[in-house]
Amino acid sequence: MIGPMLAEAVQALSSNRLRTFLTTLGMVIGVAAVIIMLAVGSGAQKSVQDSIASMGSNLFIVLAGSASTSGVRLGGGNASTLTMGDAEAITELGSVNAVAPQVSGNAQVVYGSYNWGTQVFGTTDDYLVVREWPMDAGAMFGDSDVRSAGRVAVLGQTVAGQLFGSEDAVGKTIRINGSPYLVTGVLARKGQSLDGRDQDDTVLVPVTAAQRKLFGSRFQGTLRMIMVQSVSEAAMPQTELEINSLLNERHGIRAGQDPDFNVRNLTAVAETAASTARVMSLLLGAIASISLVVGGIGIMNIMLVSVTERTREIGIRVAIGAQPRDVLLQFLLESILLALLGGTVGVLIGVGGTLIVERFADVPVLISSTAIVLAFAVSASVGVFFGWYPARKAARLEPIEALRYH
Repeated sequence: MIGPMLAEAVQALSSNRLRTFLTTLGMVIGVAAVIIMLAVGSGAQKSVQDSIASMGSNLFIVLAGSASTSGVRLGGGNASTLTMGDAEAITELGSVNAVAPQVSGNAQVVYGSYNWGTQVFGTTDDYLVVREWPMDAGAMFGDSDVRSAGRVAVLGQTVAGQLFGSEDAVGKTIRINGSPYLVTGVLARKGQSLDGRDQDDTVLVPVTAAQRKLFGSRFQGTLRMIMVQSVSEAAMPQTELEINSLLNERHGIRAGQDPDFNVRNLTAVAETAASTARVMSLLLGAIASISLVVGGIGIMNIMLVSVTERTREIGIRVAIGAQPRDVLLQFLLESILLALLGGTVGVLIGVGGTLIVERFADVPVLISSTAIVLAFAVSASVGVFFGWYPARKAARLEPIEALRYH
């Protein structure tokens, strides 16, 4: 019975193609909008997740306190309140996995006739552990280089590309602020950070070399920041308490006195950014879903018009033996076909539109098969939901009154 009804539904929809096209257009726009918006939202969410993963896991940053010049406070990290001794003491904490002291500054890096302005980080080999950053070529400098303030360097992918192109950088000598440094390795590509900074535009040198030979400092062995990795996510609250307690004791900070350092939980910041991205993705999908509702209302309107136009036809069907459920199913099938037709075309346009957005708008997108199936299923559900009332109205028509209708 369903087969003949489907054939009749197709014939009824084909008899007025313009109206069918305009009716399905709402569903096409709705489904396409949902797919594109969800793809953009999912792309943004994945981009944030990738940035979080590139930072490393279970991370804290301990910043030196703020400094003041002529009454102007310069912000955290500008005072000489952290030392290598602090970093070594933090390493001994039971809840800490790795510690990377850090001194940084901008420098001009030169190789042959090529030069590049970049950020140079003075640190130790544990920096790669804390940041979960693998090597692409060569090796990281070791403890002996840190102890001797060796003139060795590890390059990020951007710096290696700018100075060496396709040439192997390992074993070559570059000049940083005019001083020669041997390149021992090249880092694997990391990509952008959460704040949009190119993490590969970096050079790593031993922290002692940065302190004594590149940037200097008023006090020997001082640091701008210390990166700390906890042993696990569950241990992070304990790690934060231990770091604060240890540094308060080492720096002679009394109860009620403001500390001369700041401990920041990078994982918490990253989770906040990820949560924001998830909310944005849901919001975009919800906004686009309004188009589906509008498309469903369009289907209901057209089906009500169709019931009115075909009142005599309904009366004839019932007069020759059709049951009310047969009439209801007939009009319901037409409504569902309209929604599925719009949903199919909407899926194709949505996928195509997503690829166009990615290509020309330079926006990260992620086409999810779940989103496509969901949009298609919702379009079918809309057909049932908004087609039910017109179909029910048709099924309840009295045959005598229907036959008298002109």
